[in-house]
Formats: sequence, C-alpha cells, structure tokens
Amino acid sequence: MNQKDSLLLVLLMALWGFNFSVIKLGVNNMDPFLLTALRFTLAVLPLIFFIRRPKVPWRYLMAYGLTFGVGVWGFTTLSVGAGLSSGLASLLLDMSVISSLLVGRYLLKEQVTVSKVLGSVLALLGLGIIIWNQDGSVTALGLALVLSASVFWSVNGLIVKRSGTREIFAFNIWGMAFAPIPLLLLALIVSGPEAVAQSIADINGSVLFSAAFQAYPTTLLGYWFWNKMIVKYSVSSVAPMTLLVPVFALIGGYIFFGESLDAAQSVAAVVILLGVAISEVKLPKGRGVIVKAS
Repeated sequence: MNQKDSLLLVLLMALWGFNFSVIKLGVNNMDPFLLTALRFTLAVLPLIFFIRRPKVPWRYLMAYGLTFGVGVWGFTTLSVGAGLSSGLASLLLDMSVISSLLVGRYLLKEQVTVSKVLGSVLALLGLGIIIWNQDGSVTALGLALVLSASVFWSVNGLIVKRSGTREIFAFNIWGMAFAPIPLLLLALIVSGPEAVAQSIADINGSVLFSAAFQAYPTTLLGYWFWNKMIVKYSVSSVAPMTLLVPVFALIGGYIFFGESLDAAQSVAAVVILLGVAISEVKLPKGRGVIVKAS
C-alpha cells in the first residue's frame, strides 16, 4: 500500500472512530434501527436519482445493502442501544480482523504472510486487554450483536470483491438503497408500531445531526474510499487498518461522554497500533508467506 493511501486510511479510521460517539448521541434520542434507517435514507436520497446503476447483477446490490445496512450498522447501533459504550462497540466490531483474514485466504485465495498474522495477533492481544478490563460491562446481548456485525463486515468486503465493480460510488449508493426498508421493518418488529411512531414524533436536532453525520462524511465519503481500497488491495492488507478505529472511538467516548480511558486501555491502544504497523510491513518478495493461494 502506498503512503498516500495509508495516510488517507488512517484519517478515515479517525472519522469512523468518532462516528461511534455520534451514533451514541443518536440512540440516546431515537430507536436504533430507526436511526440507522434514517441514516441510509439520507445517504441514498436524492442522490440515487442522479447516479447510474453500476453494471453488476442485482443480487450483489441487494446483498450489499442487507449485510452493510442491517448486518453491520443495524446490529452495531442496536448494540450501543443495548448498553455497550461507543468505544467498546467499535473495539468488538474489529474482531472482523479474524474473519477477514479467513475470507481472504479461503474464499479469495489471497496470501497470508507472517507480518499480517503477527500484526493481527498483537492487535487482538490489545483488544483482549481492553475487554478484560471492562469490569463486566460487556452484556451478552450487546456482545452477540456486535460480534455478528463483525462477521457481516467481512462478508460485506467479500461481496464488493466478488462483484468485480469499478464503479465504487455508484455501487455504494445503489446497494444502500436496499437497507432502509428492512431496518424499518426490524424497528417495527422489535420495538412495536407505537414506539416507532413515538420515536419519529420525538425527532430533534441531535437525531438529525447524528443521522446526517453518519450519512454524509461517514457513509458516502468514507465507504466510497474504503470500497475503493478493498478493490485496489487485498482484503487481508486493508482489514488490519480498521484496528485503528477503536483507538479513536475510545478517545471520542472519553471527550464527548466521559467514558473512561484507563491505563490498561492506553496500553492496549499502543499494542493495537503496533499490530497495525507490523501488519503493513512489506517483506521481500517471496519471503514471509505462510500460506500462498493455490
């Protein structure tokens, strides 16, 4: 990965990290599934009427919308609503580093190198330190939701790769169009029609800011660039960069909501950063390959 793309990815990880605080702001004032549906509605409309549909089968667009809109962000937002801190939700979402490496190796036939494995192990060690020091704040429901979201994150990358699209922005827009209706249906099923109606009636400035921030810089700009990198580089090369997101999310949680950032979390953040750095080390060609695609 060249230096320019690496720097831009770090800036994107900072944006995504602070976005978890914005999500918490929204779920404090609105049903989680409904908030996510509003996010993707704003991201798609009216832009979709000015963007030509990408030349890929409909099944990829539908699968992308469901895995990205419902699987990744519907479940993640619900996990924050279930009591997980914004920083912890971001942290656990990064367990996708494991499934992404497996997807890269077994489904996309990508190389898995010593540096990628070692970097991921160090990063996961950092994640483990933070989880170990949460004082029982990891609820079973929140854990199940965000870990499910982490698997969907890896599946989402596979869908983009398998689609073979080069029209990244159009693919993102048209795929997200399949997210709002399923999210609205889930809100009705989980919370009930009366609660959804009341949530809509109680929309305020905090909700609108949260949804707009998630829709525009985070989703439209962020995932356009992310999917571009997924297409340009291997999944197992790009995926470790997401380990930076919880670092920024923990900082954001501390600044905006007073969520604790203790000594153990600080140490873990350093370990995660070290793991990401090692994962990005370029070894001489032909060396350091643990598994090579056949």
